[in-house]
Amino acid sequence: MASEISKTKIDKLGDRLKKGNITEADLRLLDEYRRSFTEAYETIVGIIRNEVTLEPTGRPAKSTTAISEKLLRETIRLTQVQDIAGCRLIVVDMVEQERVVQRLSKLFDNVTIVDRRKQPSHGYRAVHVIVKTPAKLVEIQVRTALQHAWAELSEKLSDVIDPAIKYGRGDKSVMKPLLNLSAVVARQEVKEAKLAKIESDILVLMSEGSLSPDQEQVVVNLKRTADEHQKKHAAVREESLSLLRSIKDDVQRGAE
Repeated sequence: MASEISKTKIDKLGDRLKKGNITEADLRLLDEYRRSFTEAYETIVGIIRNEVTLEPTGRPAKSTTAISEKLLRETIRLTQVQDIAGCRLIVVDMVEQERVVQRLSKLFDNVTIVDRRKQPSHGYRAVHVIVKTPAKLVEIQVRTALQHAWAELSEKLSDVIDPAIKYGRGDKSVMKPLLNLSAVVARQEVKEAKLAKIESDILVLMSEGSLSPDQEQVVVNLKRTADEHQKKHAAVREESLSLLRSIKDDVQRGAE
Protein backbone atom coordinates (compact mmCIF):
# COMPACT_ATOMS: atom_id res chain seq x y z
CA MET A 1 0.00 0.00 0.00
CA ALA A 2 1.11 3.59 -0.76
CA SER A 3 0.66 4.63 2.85
CA GLU A 4 3.27 2.05 3.90
CA ILE A 5 6.10 3.48 1.79
CA SER A 6 8.93 4.36 4.16
CA LYS A 7 10.02 7.97 4.71
CA THR A 8 13.60 7.04 3.79
CA LYS A 9 12.52 5.51 0.50
CA ILE A 10 10.49 8.60 -0.41
CA ASP A 11 13.30 10.99 0.45
CA LYS A 12 15.75 8.97 -1.64
CA LEU A 13 13.24 9.23 -4.48
CA GLY A 14 13.23 13.01 -3.95
CA ASP A 15 17.03 13.09 -4.22
CA ARG A 16 16.84 11.31 -7.56
CA LEU A 17 14.17 13.74 -8.77
CA LYS A 18 16.44 16.68 -7.92
CA LYS A 19 19.28 15.12 -9.91
CA GLY A 20 17.05 14.24 -12.85
CA ASN A 21 18.00 10.57 -12.67
CA ILE A 22 14.45 9.27 -12.96
CA THR A 23 13.51 5.78 -14.07
CA GLU A 24 10.12 4.32 -14.92
CA ALA A 25 10.14 2.65 -11.52
CA ASP A 26 10.71 6.06 -9.89
CA LEU A 27 7.75 7.55 -11.73
CA ARG A 28 5.55 4.69 -10.59
CA LEU A 29 6.73 5.14 -6.99
CA LEU A 30 6.10 8.89 -7.15
CA ASP A 31 2.62 8.33 -8.54
CA GLU A 32 1.92 5.82 -5.77
CA TYR A 33 3.13 8.34 -3.18
CA ARG A 34 0.97 11.09 -4.70
CA ARG A 35 -2.12 8.87 -4.69
CA SER A 36 -1.54 8.00 -1.04
CA PHE A 37 -2.74 11.52 -0.15
CA THR A 38 -6.20 11.03 -1.66
CA GLU A 39 -7.93 9.70 1.45
CA ALA A 40 -6.58 12.49 3.69
CA TYR A 41 -7.52 15.10 1.09
CA GLU A 42 -11.08 13.83 0.72
CA THR A 43 -11.51 13.72 4.50
CA ILE A 44 -10.37 17.33 4.91
CA VAL A 45 -12.53 18.57 2.02
CA GLY A 46 -15.56 16.74 3.42
CA ILE A 47 -15.12 18.35 6.85
CA ILE A 48 -14.79 21.82 5.27
CA ARG A 49 -17.98 21.32 3.24
CA ASN A 50 -19.96 20.11 6.24
CA GLU A 51 -18.61 22.37 8.99
CA VAL A 52 -17.52 25.59 7.26
CA THR A 53 -20.18 25.40 4.51
CA LEU A 54 -17.76 26.54 1.83
CA GLU A 55 -16.91 24.71 -1.38
CA PRO A 56 -13.16 24.08 -1.68
CA THR A 57 -11.41 23.85 -5.02
CA GLY A 58 -8.18 21.95 -5.38
CA ARG A 59 -6.52 18.69 -6.15
CA PRO A 60 -5.79 15.55 -4.15
CA ALA A 61 -2.21 15.41 -5.44
CA LYS A 62 0.32 17.86 -6.88
CA SER A 63 1.53 16.94 -10.38
CA THR A 64 4.79 15.06 -10.88
CA THR A 65 6.30 18.06 -12.71
CA ALA A 66 5.25 20.51 -9.99
CA ILE A 67 6.76 18.29 -7.29
CA SER A 68 10.07 18.01 -9.15
CA GLU A 69 10.23 21.77 -9.76
CA LYS A 70 9.54 22.51 -6.08
CA LEU A 71 12.32 20.18 -4.96
CA LEU A 72 14.73 21.98 -7.30
CA ARG A 73 13.66 25.44 -6.05
CA GLU A 74 13.71 24.73 -2.33
CA THR A 75 16.05 23.05 0.10
CA ILE A 76 13.59 20.47 1.37
CA ARG A 77 13.13 16.74 1.26
CA LEU A 78 10.22 15.13 -0.56
CA THR A 79 8.52 14.09 2.69
CA GLN A 80 8.66 17.74 3.86
CA VAL A 81 6.63 19.10 0.93
CA GLN A 82 3.49 20.45 2.59
CA ASP A 83 1.25 21.01 -0.42
CA ILE A 84 1.26 17.72 -2.30
CA ALA A 85 -2.42 17.57 -1.40
CA GLY A 86 -4.25 20.85 -1.12
CA CYS A 87 -7.44 22.80 -1.57
CA ARG A 88 -8.38 26.47 -1.75
CA LEU A 89 -11.10 28.64 -0.22
CA ILE A 90 -11.96 32.05 -1.68
CA VAL A 91 -13.65 34.53 0.67
CA VAL A 92 -14.82 38.13 0.32
CA ASP A 93 -12.31 40.04 2.44
CA MET A 94 -9.77 39.84 5.26
CA VAL A 95 -12.44 39.89 7.96
CA GLU A 96 -14.00 36.76 6.51
CA GLN A 97 -10.54 35.32 5.92
CA GLU A 98 -9.73 35.67 9.62
CA ARG A 99 -13.04 34.07 10.57
CA VAL A 100 -12.47 31.08 8.28
CA VAL A 101 -8.85 30.59 9.41
CA GLN A 102 -9.94 30.61 13.06
CA ARG A 103 -12.72 28.14 12.27
CA LEU A 104 -10.30 25.79 10.53
CA SER A 105 -7.85 26.05 13.42
CA LYS A 106 -10.56 24.84 15.80
CA LEU A 107 -11.83 22.11 13.47
CA PHE A 108 -8.53 20.26 13.19
CA ASP A 109 -6.25 19.11 15.99
CA ASN A 110 -2.82 19.54 14.43
CA VAL A 111 -2.60 22.78 12.44
CA THR A 112 0.20 25.09 11.29
CA ILE A 113 -0.69 28.59 10.07
CA VAL A 114 1.48 30.24 7.43
CA ASP A 115 0.42 33.88 7.07
CA ARG A 116 1.69 35.23 3.77
CA ARG A 117 -0.10 38.53 4.24
CA LYS A 118 2.53 39.73 6.71
CA GLN A 119 5.41 38.28 4.71
CA PRO A 120 4.29 38.02 1.07
CA SER A 121 6.07 35.57 -1.20
CA HIS A 122 7.06 37.67 -4.25
CA GLY A 123 3.81 39.59 -3.90
CA TYR A 124 1.69 36.51 -3.20
CA ARG A 125 -0.59 37.01 -0.20
CA ALA A 126 -2.85 34.45 1.46
CA VAL A 127 -3.14 32.36 4.61
CA HIS A 128 -2.18 28.70 4.39
CA VAL A 129 -3.61 26.34 6.97
CA ILE A 130 -1.58 23.13 6.95
CA VAL A 131 -3.41 20.23 8.56
CA LYS A 132 -1.45 17.22 9.74
CA THR A 133 -3.60 14.12 9.63
CA PRO A 134 -2.31 10.91 11.23
CA ALA A 135 -0.52 10.03 7.99
CA LYS A 136 -0.41 13.03 5.65
CA LEU A 137 -0.21 16.82 5.37
CA VAL A 138 -2.99 18.68 3.57
CA GLU A 139 -2.68 22.38 2.77
CA ILE A 140 -5.74 24.65 2.79
CA GLN A 141 -5.18 27.99 1.07
CA VAL A 142 -7.51 30.72 2.27
CA ARG A 143 -7.51 33.72 -0.08
CA THR A 144 -9.59 36.86 -0.29
CA ALA A 145 -11.12 37.67 -3.67
CA LEU A 146 -8.44 40.33 -4.26
CA GLN A 147 -5.59 38.03 -3.21
CA HIS A 148 -6.94 35.37 -5.54
CA ALA A 149 -7.32 37.76 -8.49
CA TRP A 150 -3.73 38.91 -8.02
CA ALA A 151 -2.49 35.31 -7.78
CA GLU A 152 -4.33 34.40 -10.99
CA LEU A 153 -2.73 37.36 -12.77
CA SER A 154 0.70 36.25 -11.54
CA GLU A 155 0.01 32.70 -12.78
CA LYS A 156 -1.11 33.99 -16.18
CA LEU A 157 2.00 36.15 -16.57
CA SER A 158 4.11 33.15 -15.58
CA ASP A 159 2.37 30.95 -18.15
CA VAL A 160 2.53 33.46 -20.99
CA ILE A 161 5.78 35.39 -20.42
CA ASP A 162 8.16 33.61 -18.04
CA PRO A 163 7.62 30.87 -15.40
CA ALA A 164 10.17 32.65 -13.19
CA ILE A 165 7.74 35.54 -12.59
CA LYS A 166 5.81 33.51 -10.03
CA TYR A 167 8.99 33.07 -8.01
CA GLY A 168 10.21 36.68 -8.17
CA ARG A 169 12.89 36.09 -10.79
CA GLY A 170 11.14 37.52 -13.85
CA ASP A 171 11.85 40.59 -15.95
CA LYS A 172 11.82 43.74 -13.80
CA SER A 173 9.54 45.51 -16.26
CA VAL A 174 6.91 42.88 -15.43
CA MET A 175 7.76 42.22 -11.80
CA LYS A 176 7.70 45.83 -10.64
CA PRO A 177 4.09 46.64 -11.66
CA LEU A 178 2.98 43.21 -10.44
CA LEU A 179 4.51 43.83 -7.01
CA ASN A 180 3.03 47.34 -6.98
CA LEU A 181 -0.41 45.85 -7.58
CA SER A 182 0.14 43.47 -4.67
CA ALA A 183 1.03 46.42 -2.43
CA VAL A 184 -2.11 48.28 -3.53
CA VAL A 185 -4.23 45.22 -2.71
CA ALA A 186 -2.56 44.96 0.71
CA ARG A 187 -3.24 48.60 1.58
CA GLN A 188 -6.85 48.30 0.48
CA GLU A 189 -7.46 45.16 2.55
CA VAL A 190 -5.71 46.50 5.67
CA LYS A 191 -7.92 49.59 5.56
CA GLU A 192 -11.03 47.43 5.23
CA ALA A 193 -9.97 45.28 8.18
CA LYS A 194 -9.32 48.34 10.37
CA LEU A 195 -12.72 49.78 9.51
CA ALA A 196 -14.37 46.47 10.35
CA LYS A 197 -12.61 46.48 13.73
CA ILE A 198 -13.85 50.01 14.41
CA GLU A 199 -17.40 48.99 13.52
CA SER A 200 -17.14 45.96 15.79
CA ASP A 201 -15.93 48.11 18.70
CA ILE A 202 -18.76 50.57 18.12
CA LEU A 203 -21.34 47.78 18.20
CA VAL A 204 -19.89 46.58 21.52
CA LEU A 205 -20.26 50.09 22.96
CA MET A 206 -23.85 50.33 21.71
CA SER A 207 -24.75 46.96 23.23
CA GLU A 208 -23.42 47.78 26.71
CA GLY A 209 -26.22 50.25 27.44
CA SER A 210 -24.09 52.32 29.83
CA LEU A 211 -23.75 55.47 27.69
CA SER A 212 -25.41 58.80 28.31
CA PRO A 213 -27.75 60.13 25.59
CA ASP A 214 -25.02 62.48 24.31
CA GLN A 215 -22.49 59.65 24.22
CA GLU A 216 -24.98 57.42 22.43
CA GLN A 217 -25.43 60.05 19.74
CA VAL A 218 -21.67 60.32 19.26
CA VAL A 219 -21.42 56.54 18.89
CA VAL A 220 -24.33 56.46 16.43
CA ASN A 221 -22.63 59.14 14.33
CA LEU A 222 -19.38 57.18 14.41
CA LYS A 223 -21.23 54.05 13.27
CA ARG A 224 -22.83 55.95 10.40
CA THR A 225 -19.46 57.32 9.28
CA ALA A 226 -17.83 53.89 9.50
CA ASP A 227 -20.66 52.37 7.44
CA GLU A 228 -20.20 55.01 4.75
CA HIS A 229 -16.45 54.34 4.58
CA GLN A 230 -17.04 50.60 4.36
CA LYS A 231 -19.38 51.08 1.42
CA LYS A 232 -16.78 53.20 -0.35
CA HIS A 233 -14.10 50.58 0.26
CA ALA A 234 -16.38 47.82 -1.00
CA ALA A 235 -16.82 49.79 -4.24
CA VAL A 236 -13.05 50.26 -4.53
CA ARG A 237 -12.57 46.53 -3.95
CA GLU A 238 -14.90 45.71 -6.84
CA GLU A 239 -13.06 48.18 -9.08
CA SER A 240 -9.73 46.61 -8.11
CA LEU A 241 -11.07 43.13 -8.84
CA SER A 242 -12.27 44.27 -12.26
CA LEU A 243 -8.88 45.82 -13.00
CA LEU A 244 -6.91 42.69 -12.05
CA ARG A 245 -9.22 40.46 -14.07
CA SER A 246 -9.08 42.82 -17.05
CA ILE A 247 -5.27 42.83 -17.03
CA LYS A 248 -5.24 39.02 -16.87
CA ASP A 249 -7.63 38.83 -19.83
CA ASP A 250 -5.43 41.28 -21.79
CA VAL A 251 -2.40 39.08 -21.12
CA GLN A 252 -4.31 36.03 -22.35
CA ARG A 253 -5.47 37.80 -25.51
CA GLY A 254 -1.94 38.98 -26.20
CA ALA A 255 -0.74 35.38 -26.11
CA GLU A 256 -3.37 34.09 -28.54
